[in-house]
Amino acid sequence: MVIALIILALVVITVVFHLYSPWWLTPIASNWGAIDTTIEISFWITGLVFIAVNCFLAWVVWRYKHTGKHKAHYEPESKKLESWLTILTAIGVIAMLTPGLIAWAKVVNVPSEATNVEAIGQQWQWTFRFPGPDGELGGADARFVTAHNPYGIDPEDPNSQDDLIVNSHQLHLPVGKPVKLLLRSNDVLHNFAVPQFRIKMDLVPGTVTYQWFEPSRTGSFDILCEELCGVAHFTMRAQVIVEEEAAYLQWLSRQPSFAQTQRNYDIDLVAGKKLYATCSACHGVDGGGLAAMQAPNLSGLEPWYMERQLRYYREGIRGAHPADSGGQQMAAMAKSVTAPRDLRNLLAYIESLPAIAAPPTLAGDAVRGEQVFQACVVCHGTNGQGTRALQAPQLAGQADWYLYNQLKYFSMGWRGKHPQDQYGSQMRLMTRTIQNPERLQDLLAYIASLPVPGHYQTQLAEAQIVEGTQQP
Repeated sequence: MVIALIILALVVITVVFHLYSPWWLTPIASNWGAIDTTIEISFWITGLVFIAVNCFLAWVVWRYKHTGKHKAHYEPESKKLESWLTILTAIGVIAMLTPGLIAWAKVVNVPSEATNVEAIGQQWQWTFRFPGPDGELGGADARFVTAHNPYGIDPEDPNSQDDLIVNSHQLHLPVGKPVKLLLRSNDVLHNFAVPQFRIKMDLVPGTVTYQWFEPSRTGSFDILCEELCGVAHFTMRAQVIVEEEAAYLQWLSRQPSFAQTQRNYDIDLVAGKKLYATCSACHGVDGGGLAAMQAPNLSGLEPWYMERQLRYYREGIRGAHPADSGGQQMAAMAKSVTAPRDLRNLLAYIESLPAIAAPPTLAGDAVRGEQVFQACVVCHGTNGQGTRALQAPQLAGQADWYLYNQLKYFSMGWRGKHPQDQYGSQMRLMTRTIQNPERLQDLLAYIASLPVPGHYQTQLAEAQIVEGTQQP
């Protein structure tokens, strides 16, 4: 009797918990109400079966409890019972499958007026591509991926030249218009999912999958990778910004074309040196940095990373926290160089400086630090040389006191908390792997022991300038 009551109590608790649970489906933001209907039908069918089976089990336990007055009766088969069970099971399965098949038929049939947009997944970031004025996306393949073409777009395809490149973790879309999202992976298996849109799809290396939806309300919605894709899988996040068409078109007009991102420019190192005179007061004539001025070593950083950080400073994405005094200084200085040509010349001059290693200032066990560094290898490279495809800067040769401060800023939320700082957000999550100050000291001691790689010099002889463009 006690066991029967326990079974019934579990059924009641389960039903009550469901009815009063705070965990429900997120408010829908697309046209896929059919998915919700399918889930609800499947839930009610399985829920009723759960209640019926457990109530029957409780009755059997109570009805046939041991009393010493009953004798077991062996019945090898019952055609009537088997027939009813087969019929009821078939009805239940059909009732659950039919709504899903109807919804799937809609999922695979994309409206002809849907806009094509490409989402590219790679460890551990999202980037996007829109068709240009020709209305067609050019070809792409992982074999075309290089440091200067991280999206793997076919440079020989004429349709790709005007494609608009979104080097950001924010995808803007107009409300009330269907979108066909082409999904492509440059490395491993990923999954594109927006819970409010109700559909998701795998990104399979070597092929292009797709999904379509029509955003039904404005707002910001998280993009999640729901396929385990490596050690930093949990940091692979982005946002869909659904807005009115006028705002969407204005945002789209600011995105560079693929041809612009591949264009080379003439570099004036003399002009760059003059611009650097202001920077040398803090970072040193050789770019090696000065601890007294909280200025890091620039000689080992590549232009793409410095350009992004300067933009972050100018836009208030970095250096806005009151506790980051060095960042606040840089935020003011970054606004003094805004012209694209001046920025290119300045960064090219810094890149031309000989790479040097900042002297170590912190104590730690490099042997133990090597184990801590294994979590950093996947992005920053085995020797801390950095990986442009993952937007990870070089660590080897950087001042250990500077790395210490930045990791502290990440862990305390002084850096990387801005909604537009995708990579800073990832670093905030990754700092949790360090766990304590001793491990941090060991990590920095190991990084300080890494050899400083040589610069990848800009091929100035092949560079050409094209006036009137917004950015390289």
